[in-house]
Amino acid sequence: MSSDNTQNSDTTTETTSETTSQATAVATPAALSAAQSRAHAATGTFMVVRRNGDVVPFEAARIERALKKAFLAVEGDEAASSSRVHTLAIQLTEQVVHALRRRLSRGGMVHIEDIQDQVELALMRASEHKVARAYVLYRERQKAKRAEAGEPNHAEAKPPTIHVLGEDGVRRELSGGDLRNTILFACEGLEDVDARAVFEETTKAIFDGITQRELDEALVMSARALVEREPNYTYVAARLLLQALRREAMTAAMGRVELSDTTYADYFPAYIRKGIEIGLLDPRLAEFDLPRMSAAIETARDLQFTYLGLQTLYDRYLLHHDEVRFELPQAMLMRVAMGLAVSEIDREERALEFYGVLSRFEFMCSTPTLFNSGTTRPQLSSCFLTTIPDDLEGIFGGIRDNAMLAKFSGGLGNDWTRVRGMGARIKGTNGRSQGVVPFMKVANDTAVAVNQGGKRKGAVCAYLETWHIDIEEFLELRKNTGDDRRRTHDMNTANWIPDLFMKRVHENQDWTLFSPDEAPDLHEVYGKAFEEAYLRYEAKARAGEMRVTKTTKAVDLWRKILSMLFETGHPWITFKDPCNVRSPQGHVGVVHSSNLCTEITLNTSDREIAVCNLGSVNLVAHITPEGEFDVEKIERTVGTAMRMLDNVIDINLYTVPAARRSNLRHRPVGLGLMGFQ
Repeated sequence: MSSDNTQNSDTTTETTSETTSQATAVATPAALSAAQSRAHAATGTFMVVRRNGDVVPFEAARIERALKKAFLAVEGDEAASSSRVHTLAIQLTEQVVHALRRRLSRGGMVHIEDIQDQVELALMRASEHKVARAYVLYRERQKAKRAEAGEPNHAEAKPPTIHVLGEDGVRRELSGGDLRNTILFACEGLEDVDARAVFEETTKAIFDGITQRELDEALVMSARALVEREPNYTYVAARLLLQALRREAMTAAMGRVELSDTTYADYFPAYIRKGIEIGLLDPRLAEFDLPRMSAAIETARDLQFTYLGLQTLYDRYLLHHDEVRFELPQAMLMRVAMGLAVSEIDREERALEFYGVLSRFEFMCSTPTLFNSGTTRPQLSSCFLTTIPDDLEGIFGGIRDNAMLAKFSGGLGNDWTRVRGMGARIKGTNGRSQGVVPFMKVANDTAVAVNQGGKRKGAVCAYLETWHIDIEEFLELRKNTGDDRRRTHDMNTANWIPDLFMKRVHENQDWTLFSPDEAPDLHEVYGKAFEEAYLRYEAKARAGEMRVTKTTKAVDLWRKILSMLFETGHPWITFKDPCNVRSPQGHVGVVHSSNLCTEITLNTSDREIAVCNLGSVNLVAHITPEGEFDVEKIERTVGTAMRMLDNVIDINLYTVPAARRSNLRHRPVGLGLMGFQ
């Protein structure tokens, strides 16, 4: 290959993005509105910044043509008719465009050098090393020529003027100084973060006519992209998101944004009033001493959030009206504290005590409590455990209960063991049952339909004991193959295993399956009583006195349990006897299942739906600067946390009478730990 041919080819590549054809008008940033930018960009909202600062539309076809000419220069005239070169040029162009979109998902300004870097990288990844090497050398030669001619380079080019389209529809010029100050504030006090790096990433992602929301997202995404380089950038991203959130929430609550020492003092009462006016907040919150509550809010504690934590808070927890957030993080925590203290005698004092442990991240309430405390629908409990009866009215009553409990963010554990199995006789119709699986399918679809107020999808776990005649089909509920009408792709499943089954596996003995309508007491006993009843039913089966029964090797069933667990992650393995032996409620009934998360074991019956009220102590917040565990502090935290959880039981909105009956009778709470690792 001659150097002249290389130069001719690569000159075409060089000018692809820098000097467009005469048919394409060159526009300056000031002349391009957001609509014009989008209309001219062939692949979305990309605009190419030339070395002299001019902006031209991005056209992927020019990269493809330049790649073909580059191959022609290296491989000769044969490349012109080569299908391999044609196909490869298309593929490499797609890779370049994909790389740009991965970095700038919403489009924006992209510099010519960035495009050429991606072309060079694509050639190397395709193992086209000769073409890549010639391309690199030519770029270096051109760079030297520009330096000799005194032309401004990429870094020295005057940045294009950017206008931001405000929510009021007015275009305002974006000041580079204001942008830098915003980023500097987000980086303040953090080690090993570089505000300049965030600024450079941001300028690559913005374009003339960008909206304020798009600019906010570009700032956050630019910082988030640097987290892999330095973990502290997660706090930079969180602070940038916080600034946007404060503007959104304060504008929604007060109609203005005025950041000063009295900002929260003005904002918090306005936030409470707005929440009550639109029917989201409990009117009793207005009876608190709001100036005192406002003065106690520690706004600096918002800076504790990582990006993922604050983004999750924004997406799912903060109150909004017509998708506009009007609640700030510390306001949310104060709202939760006030909601839990609303029935206290010294409610302000208790609310401030509750707010303190929450805002310092010493203790955190469960998701339903964070969602609903202080609102007009205070369903604050986390877990509900039900047992489904063996009749049509009871089955669909249980599914209705699922919907009502999931509506306000409750997680569900359903015991389905009592429902008769496949082939069992139906007395009322003299027909044969289709088993438990079709009803589980209805429960699965109900959980999907009732999506917890739009905050997250309903979540349920179905439990079945290992002796149930439908256990083998139950094991396959989460498979992606087979009859989809007998699959539950959105419902978790758990196998409630008695000790006798594991004993049979260990001894390589048989295992007999029954329909619960013929062996009803197996569901209500455990331990020695279960083994005696099970042996009695096995004897009846051998004598031909059971209509629906099946015998299999226990070890074969165990292998299938493990195989399905490996293949689908379900059913989870849970053990009936240990849960009942250790149950603190053995005097009032049998534990028939656990809950959605398998950490709660409470008894259930037709009259009682078990309820649990959860929270978690953060151990990390109880370590002194010297690395010692602060025992006195955790004693105070646990005392406050237990009072908060106990208040949940009395304040809670009960959508199902059986849940109210159980919660007020037994008053169970679950106080967990986090940060132990």
